[in-house]
Amino acid sequence: MEATAKIKTKKKVSKSEQILQVIIVLFLLTFSAMCLLPFLNILGSSFATSAEISTRPFILIPKTFTLDAYRYILSTPTIFRSVGVSIVITVLGTFVSMTVTSFMAYALSRKYLHGRRFFNFLVVFTMLFSGGMIPGFLLVKQLGLIDSIWSLILPGTVSAYNMIIMRNFFQGIPDSLEESAKMDGCSNLGVFFRIILPLSLPSIATISLFYAVAYWNSYSGAILYINTPDKWPIQLLLRQIVIVSSGMNADASAVDVVPPAQSIKMAVIMISTLPMLIVYPFVQKYFVKGAMVGSVKG
Repeated sequence: MEATAKIKTKKKVSKSEQILQVIIVLFLLTFSAMCLLPFLNILGSSFATSAEISTRPFILIPKTFTLDAYRYILSTPTIFRSVGVSIVITVLGTFVSMTVTSFMAYALSRKYLHGRRFFNFLVVFTMLFSGGMIPGFLLVKQLGLIDSIWSLILPGTVSAYNMIIMRNFFQGIPDSLEESAKMDGCSNLGVFFRIILPLSLPSIATISLFYAVAYWNSYSGAILYINTPDKWPIQLLLRQIVIVSSGMNADASAVDVVPPAQSIKMAVIMISTLPMLIVYPFVQKYFVKGAMVGSVKG
């Protein structure tokens, strides 16, 4: 009986469906290769000699394997200092952003909040219009944050896009849970910390990853607000290395690089990318669920 049931439930796949599946698989493999090959080229070039890089436009496996670029980078304190600054900015900025964003999203997700639609409109409005670079610089200067790490954190504390995703996720949590908690004597903060946050781990992990990647990859704020090379994040140091390696005018003494340094440039790209590659697998299981649920509900 069980074998018969399995045979009946087994669906036959037609030739057209098989061809379509093959086309989809080939398309996905091609797209994956297009995304992966540039990264592998950078990885291979970081282990190649300068002579090989100058003669071979595309390198997957270097003919002469060398660690000179990594030895040179890791032998100077500049790279460690910049990585440390980026780690501080990323960790502190993500914590501050998640704290403010989660509180704001929870408040705007409650239907009994007076003026809720007006505040939601203000959030959406910032996605369409912004003050611009010059007003932002003047504001940071008036607050006395120039050449401070906080100038790289506070201006981008809340992302309207991330807040809307988290707000929609909070709206998907049944109101009965909040009502039962308040009947047991929980305050609004108690409901938030004891009920809402434990049920929102997928959304929190997803938004935290969004913020962490944004803080780690940001360099425009450092260009505008940071004047001391010792406070440069890794992305700004990478930019200076690219400029110096290209022979353009830049402060070469600040980056400890003597041009040409193509292999060094590739090695710095790998070092700056590695932390996000290490963190992503730990939050991957929450990523799809948190992004999709927060995007379609509400």
